[in-house]
Amino acid sequence: MGKTIAILIARLLFAFAFAQGAALMQGRSSDDPQRDYSGNRPSSTVLLDRLDARSLGALIAFYEHRTFANAVLLGINPFDQFGVELGKDIARRLADGTGGDRLDASTRALIERAGI
Repeated sequence: MGKTIAILIARLLFAFAFAQGAALMQGRSSDDPQRDYSGNRPSSTVLLDRLDARSLGALIAFYEHRTFANAVLLGINPFDQFGVELGKDIARRLADGTGGDRLDASTRALIERAGI
């Protein structure tokens, strides 16, 4: 029984993941501006036969290269943006123990859950 439930859950999760890509591609017209999606939005879905150190490394390298290639096409430096700098500042404060009290509840909960 447990294996059957796991297969059903896996199928459902795949269905949701694939549906998001389809929704980005198809879009939807609506008179309600909040529900009007133009479609024709690119997305990537990567399926791995197994997750090991090699495939995870390849996946990370793929996304790093994708980020760099898009940045070159857009004429920006994705590794030196203001949001990245803010993240670095927050990380430095967390590392030296001075920034935890200024974080939002969600981020504090993640840090507690991770045990750091």
